[in-house]
Amino acid sequence: MDLATILQVLDSTVRLSTPLLLACLAGLFSERAGIFDIGLEGKMLIAGFFSAAFAFETGSVWMGLGAGILASLFLSGIHGLASITFRGNQLISGVALNFLASGLTVLIAQHWYGQGGRTPSLMGGGRFEEITLPFADALRSVPLIGPIYADLISGHSILVYVAFLMVPATWWILFRTRFGLRLRAVGEAPDAVDTAGVSVVRLRFAAVMICGVLCGIAGAYMATGLQAGFVREMTAGRGFIALAALIFAKWRPWYALTACLLFGFLQAIALRFQNIDLGGFTIPVQFMDALPYILTVVILAGFIGKAIPPRAGGEPYVKER
Repeated sequence: MDLATILQVLDSTVRLSTPLLLACLAGLFSERAGIFDIGLEGKMLIAGFFSAAFAFETGSVWMGLGAGILASLFLSGIHGLASITFRGNQLISGVALNFLASGLTVLIAQHWYGQGGRTPSLMGGGRFEEITLPFADALRSVPLIGPIYADLISGHSILVYVAFLMVPATWWILFRTRFGLRLRAVGEAPDAVDTAGVSVVRLRFAAVMICGVLCGIAGAYMATGLQAGFVREMTAGRGFIALAALIFAKWRPWYALTACLLFGFLQAIALRFQNIDLGGFTIPVQFMDALPYILTVVILAGFIGKAIPPRAGGEPYVKER
């Protein structure tokens, strides 16, 4: 492959890994606090619909982003209420949210627009535009460095840069702040946190809300940045892929970046190369499309290596009298 083709594949990798990375970091905050969240898929889906719908109605992509975040926060509130306040089963709550988002988005979209569960195409101010970084055009003619900077690093929407900046931000919050120390402690030993006079419920709700914000950004990016509108079931399992990436990363932000880039690269390869020929044997395109999901199954089955989740993960906290 020549440099131009490699850069095209890597550019697609960055774009496709962005929603995965945001959802993976969302799950990281939630699960580090001891709240397992299977509902990442549903939050991204409902955020994608409302962001596209509001962006179309108002003509402002920022209004769409706000609507998507609020919709995701609404589902996060339900999940927090069910799993923290009422101490329900966290996995069942997450699955229920996925079903709710899947049905609700199609129902409302069909009622509002009558286009089979999709929104009208977004144009102009209804979409996030690509940002050209400083000196990108001037450096384009510089061998190797110029094309990498101009064609790979530059030319993405603002949410792509937000997603990648969230990796060091997440690391700093979790491992360099008092809030992050307490958040991680809640996922490991909530009774010790409670004994120290810190509210376990408040910290877990804070983690769930952060998860909702990041999922809202991920869904909004898919509908207003990656694509030009909402399409029925447009997340296509990305929430579950993000969960697999989180397990693969062993609940660490920098490893999460690597894992999401790997999944994004597999998706980019599947889109860029159809029916790959390996010395007379042709790999069917269906197999390439299924590669990210196959890797997800492999990771969740434990073949990559043992991943130890937070010790109090999935368990409701009952305060001792």
